[in-house]
Amino acid sequence: MAFMDSYEGNKERTDRWIATYPQGRLETHIIEFNAEKGYVLVQAKAWRNQTEIDPAGIDYAHGFLAAYSEKMRRWMVEDTCTSALMRVMALVMGGTEKATKEVMTSVETKTEAADRDYWAKKFGHVPSYQTREEAEEVKDTPWTAETVPMCAHGSMRWNQSKPDAPKPWAGYFCSEKIKEKQCKPQWHVLTSDGTYKPQV
Repeated sequence: MAFMDSYEGNKERTDRWIATYPQGRLETHIIEFNAEKGYVLVQAKAWRNQTEIDPAGIDYAHGFLAAYSEKMRRWMVEDTCTSALMRVMALVMGGTEKATKEVMTSVETKTEAADRDYWAKKFGHVPSYQTREEAEEVKDTPWTAETVPMCAHGSMRWNQSKPDAPKPWAGYFCSEKIKEKQCKPQWHVLTSDGTYKPQV
């Protein structure tokens, strides 16, 4: 039996819930949301029928913006709500792992990415390093959460002009796709030593 065979897909679990408890009811509630720190905590409740006063099961899911790919970040809340629902359905029905195939596939993908040797080979748009020593030097740099600024839409993205641009520019920009909803950029200026510093 393959590793993923013990995990249901989202649709499979939802279909099983409807077949098992056709009069069942599900609810989700956002317990905590922090746009600045980029996380959400969702509670899910499940009732097996319309006569139950107290829920038959309660479970939670935690969504962390930094754990999502850039294309999926805008769906963090929806994805976390779905995760909470899948978990509470598994809790009440039993017979399977709480995590779904979609979640475990994501975990496998992230594990593979974490095991890549970025200084030995280039992966997509991720730059490789010239030597292992160069990579170790970068890895040992004491980064903090303040290194990348946050805005109302999560972690901001660094962007700068091309080397041949008439006037150099750089800064951190909002990840929101709709221009009218974007937060104000945090501009940087080019200094005499060739590095960018925050504009004051």
